[in-house]
Amino acid sequence: MGELVRFASNGGTATGYLAKPAGGKGPGVIVLQEWWGLVPHIKEVADRFAEAGFVALAPDLFHGESTKSPDEAGRLLMALDIDTTEKDLAGAVKFLRTHASGSKVGVVGFCMGGQLALFAATKNADVAACVDFYGIHPKVQPKFDDLHGPVLGFFGAKDAMVTPEVATALQKAIEAAGKKATFFIYEDAGHAFFNDHRPEAHNPVRAKEAFEKTVTFLKAELA
Repeated sequence: MGELVRFASNGGTATGYLAKPAGGKGPGVIVLQEWWGLVPHIKEVADRFAEAGFVALAPDLFHGESTKSPDEAGRLLMALDIDTTEKDLAGAVKFLRTHASGSKVGVVGFCMGGQLALFAATKNADVAACVDFYGIHPKVQPKFDDLHGPVLGFFGAKDAMVTPEVATALQKAIEAAGKKATFFIYEDAGHAFFNDHRPEAHNPVRAKEAFEKTVTFLKAELA
């Protein structure tokens, strides 16, 4: 459904995967990758958003690198240059606005991308809604005072990386900044429960529920 595109970033260009709905237009959503890179799963998620009526852009934050190795994924995560990533995200938002309807966009991220979704939502005034799926990145500390829209979060009670305690503290920190946060912590789910390319982690029931809630949230906030 989608295609690889290039967009301006940091004085040069970055790449991403752009998926559009059948009608060609719709509200825009940035889809941010896990630590594996811009892999087929993330492209498929962008396609699903397009099928739901959105124009979806998944920027390649690793600039061509991807992996199936957890060790290599951890290396890529820690090597991520946050200043460059901020510029990539800003470029992605600007590019998406020229293809989507409306002046605002949403951002959705998974694992590493979940934390970067929060980061993008604090750095870009055009981001009006943020969805965080079990976000984590030790080098990224968003300033929640700068959030420009509400946050929807999904977490698993069985997640050893982003524990329920961490998720609850995150929600409280967002609310303490005077912003709106609605979090769901699923008792029967763990980390990466949305990823249907990882059968050992995937929880199809919770993934379906979370996606439906995400679509409803984004359509309401980006209307």
